Amino acid sequence: MVGTQDGATSPKSVHQAHQVPQVQDLESLSSSSGSDNSASSSSSSSGTGTPNVANSATILIATDHPDAPLPGITLVEALEADSSPPTPRFIQDAGSWKRWNWVPYPVRRSIVAVTRWAHGPVTPQRFRIKPLFPNIQYAPILLLEKKFPRLRQRLWLLFFWIAIWIITFALVMRKELDVDEIPGWGRPVSIGCGAAYWNMDNGCGLNGMQCRPFTDSGFAFTCPANCASYQALNPRAVGDQEVVYRPLVVGGPPATGHDITPVYRGDSYLCGSAVHAGVVSNAHGGCGVVRLIGTQRNFSSSYRNGIESIPFDSYFPLSFTFEEGVQCSAKDMRWALLAISVVFSTVLSVLITSPTLFFFPVFTGIYWTVGLATDPANITDVPSLISRELGSFLPAILVAWVMYDHMGIRRSLTGLTAQFEKTVLWLGGCWVGALTNYTFSFIPIQRLTAHDLQQQPGARAALAIIIVVLTVIAASQVWFFRQEGRLVRYLKFYTIVGAGLILCVILPDLKLRIHHYILALLLLPGTSMQTRPSLLYQGLLVGFFINGIARWGWDPVLQTAYALQGDAQLGSPLPALAAPVVSLGTNISSITFTWGKPPGSIYDGFSVLVNDVERFRTYFSDDEFDKNAPSNFTWTREGEEVGRDNEYFRFAWMQGYKSEDYTKAGVWTKEGEWIAMAPGPSRVMKRGSMGMVGKQEEEEGRKRLS
Repeated sequence: MVGTQDGATSPKSVHQAHQVPQVQDLESLSSSSGSDNSASSSSSSSGTGTPNVANSATILIATDHPDAPLPGITLVEALEADSSPPTPRFIQDAGSWKRWNWVPYPVRRSIVAVTRWAHGPVTPQRFRIKPLFPNIQYAPILLLEKKFPRLRQRLWLLFFWIAIWIITFALVMRKELDVDEIPGWGRPVSIGCGAAYWNMDNGCGLNGMQCRPFTDSGFAFTCPANCASYQALNPRAVGDQEVVYRPLVVGGPPATGHDITPVYRGDSYLCGSAVHAGVVSNAHGGCGVVRLIGTQRNFSSSYRNGIESIPFDSYFPLSFTFEEGVQCSAKDMRWALLAISVVFSTVLSVLITSPTLFFFPVFTGIYWTVGLATDPANITDVPSLISRELGSFLPAILVAWVMYDHMGIRRSLTGLTAQFEKTVLWLGGCWVGALTNYTFSFIPIQRLTAHDLQQQPGARAALAIIIVVLTVIAASQVWFFRQEGRLVRYLKFYTIVGAGLILCVILPDLKLRIHHYILALLLLPGTSMQTRPSLLYQGLLVGFFINGIARWGWDPVLQTAYALQGDAQLGSPLPALAAPVVSLGTNISSITFTWGKPPGSIYDGFSVLVNDVERFRTYFSDDEFDKNAPSNFTWTREGEEVGRDNEYFRFAWMQGYKSEDYTKAGVWTKEGEWIAMAPGPSRVMKRGSMGMVGKQEEEEGRKRLS
């Protein structure tokens, strides 16, 4: 507004001067028309002195005002009062539902009621944790402020404490790497829990030539801790058995013979076998010497040191044992490193009230503890492991900032002075989530994929229980969000998230994979409040995120079926074989197999496994089918081999050097009888079996995976 000059009265002041008596007249007039109109006229004046009467916006203009169109005052309130009965509610709501008249009125009424409920109370309340035993929980803060009253002093103390944490962690980890040489064998080589001499199916080539030597060789090794939990996640064939969700350890000392030298089949996990034999400790790892001893037979089964080995009643060309009396100082220091990080992070949590200074040092410390100690990737070279973890850490810390600033962590930790409750609930939950390979290992779900849920025993029941628990937690969080008046906003957010997940599910040729870190990011916004349950849930989810990235990296949310398949079956056509021709003799016996034409031109070869070792491979010519190429295979037993062992045969088509799915194992018994293979490919787990499919299950047959 332009100001007036020489003390002239502005239009606004003139208007206000003439308006005052009119307000008095309005009040007297409205008082005679009823108490309701009186109440609204006295409380609805605008900030400029212009009154609003009842439900209308009446502007009062004085008669001597230059802008007044007519003398006097026009009052809408002067109209006769509406004395008609009140309009029914369903008629009042009809205007807003004109486009939805097809929706029944009870449904519309329910929607309106739910919407009003979701918006929460008229006066929302923000939850704050009131510390239990406040004098005790405030004591660390007061002590720190008393000893270090200046902010700069406390910042230097924080820097010093983090530096001591890093140095202590590095020194203990260095001690783990300092391993003495073993006389006659040299310095032990670090191997992973899944290391084995023999590759599955025909991975070692014809007659195992790519996995030689079979005997008179060996090396010193070190194993990490917790190798007893390393399992085959897809079925592995051992003769006519199929092993899954258990350590692949074939053989070992018999259950009653503790002094007998343990002998293991060549495709057994080395570290799992060493734990089974008692050479290394599952809790602390250790070192030993493995020695190849060539062909062995009749591998027994026994339960030792938390591992039940798998029997095999035939021979295998490569076997190994462990040298006795080997002395070495190797030890997995993961528990010492974990203890160091837990102590340092606990002290930080108790003394620090700043959410920023608490969250980021703790996040970083837990990340590197998981990545280097408690659940490292299958990389035995420490520099390579550090390089890999550093590559994942840089984007992880950026996502951590987003989680902190935009997904509720700052809101939950700001103003929180319950230091010990924060330490137990948030930090404790974070450690539990970060150690999920130990804390949640009892849950029979290895990977959250449809394939694993179908074949892993107990997986679907465990998933149902998890869904029920999450539903109960979500219901409680909904109530808290409603009390804070933020429920509608978060319902909109999760509606968008749900729509995005549905879109991912229906995309062709791609599979939705919910990783640890994805699950954490999806659920974390639902913990953005300062309540005790939310602190626990938030800490758990941050721990899940850390474990997922530090152990597995940034796997994509959408993956192809081939990427998820791993070493599982391909679903390829299986060879159709005629009944074999068996010839039995005193000194020589034979069995001949004949197969037909391949199902398509893409298959250019044929492979035969005997006792899980490729013993025959042939290729067709470039023609559709080469009539001169061998269409049969003969296997013989000579001399003392006659009548000695059962032998197991599996067959597959080939594309180049790669084999397709093998059939299940057919058995040529030591008596010379042929037991035909069950239908379907091998390495297909039957639901309900507890880790191993034996002869009875083979006789029942299985459905072929399409």
